[in-house]
Amino acid sequence: MRVWDRKLRGVRTFAGADCGFGYRTSRFKVDRYDAFGGRHLVLSVTFQLRQGDLGAPVAYAELARALGVEPGDRAPLADVRAAVLGLRAGKGMVLDEADPDTWSAGSFFTNPVVPLGAVPAGAPTWPTADPARVKTSAAWLIEHAGFGKGHGPDHGRVSLSTKHTLALTNRGGATTAELVELAREVRDGVEDAFGIRLVNEPVLVGCEL
Repeated sequence: MRVWDRKLRGVRTFAGADCGFGYRTSRFKVDRYDAFGGRHLVLSVTFQLRQGDLGAPVAYAELARALGVEPGDRAPLADVRAAVLGLRAGKGMVLDEADPDTWSAGSFFTNPVVPLGAVPAGAPTWPTADPARVKTSAAWLIEHAGFGKGHGPDHGRVSLSTKHTLALTNRGGATTAELVELAREVRDGVEDAFGIRLVNEPVLVGCEL
């Protein structure tokens, strides 16, 4: 990966292991230069792919069901690609100029990692490296805090996606302030309902929740 380093004012090359990739994070999100942006600007990316007709073992149960395989099994690459695109499109996560549900930055909040005792009854959980903490669903928390699909102010310029409560969408003509106001309403509502404070995934530049 070739990046422009704003601090050193030069081009650098990072291997994948240097990028600090993790759940919804990387060094490109964490390494800040100033209040207005990150330290690095990605210029180009080179991928090294394995040759073959089969994809990697399927890790997600939803994808496995769509492919008709068991989790951990492998499937033809073309089938995996088609299934992933279909699942993402069904959640409004594949750009479509005719569908306002796709006019978003993707999932706006990350799934929070919380102590076992802080998980609301009925909320889904996934294990983490710390046995005393689990990951739970931000979408579940949002919906059960009273923010259903399509929730938004009366002016109609911003709303939660009608397909997926994690996406905050610009329905046309919205301002950053309007989108941030909706995000703040959802974040604060979840915290009031469950005591869990959601964290935004997109990096905010020149504004804050």
